Amino acid sequence: MAIKVFDLEFDDECYFIKRPSIVQTIEFDNRTFYAKFECVKESLTKLVIQQHQNRDFTIATPLIQNNQVRYMLIEYDGDEAIKFSYLIKSILSQLGYKKFYIYQGKNEYKIQVFIKVNNLSLSQSSKKLESISNLLLEKLNKKWKLLPSQNLPYEYNIATLPYKELTF
Repeated sequence: MAIKVFDLEFDDECYFIKRPSIVQTIEFDNRTFYAKFECVKESLTKLVIQQHQNRDFTIATPLIQNNQVRYMLIEYDGDEAIKFSYLIKSILSQLGYKKFYIYQGKNEYKIQVFIKVNNLSLSQSSKKLESISNLLLEKLNKKWKLLPSQNLPYEYNIATLPYKELTF
């Protein structure tokens, strides 16, 4: 079942809810990760999304489904949010991306850019995200993260749902 959050459409069998303490220890690529997000094996509902918007809970959704990526995510967390937003719009347009959405994350400094892609593999999306990141690096200091990433376990390749649409 698909559900919309702003212009984004998620078709998941699960979502993640942030807990106050560590819920899982994950061994991945000779590293240990401590997850605070717990997987709930249910579809997102309007009530859960509303609770997230009201900041009762922090909800995230997986970026990888059936070994395919539907959205690539760039999360900027810095003090030049407006400059970043204009720059990313320009770069994505020049690269031919037509469907991308810019939202405010948890606070006014966190910008989330969801880039709609047609079922890419994880390695393909990682390469595309790296090329976008390299173009951003020409103009800004790196204060963003790229998701999904081959260097992270499935439980870390999740996107916190956005809080607010941004228009520039």
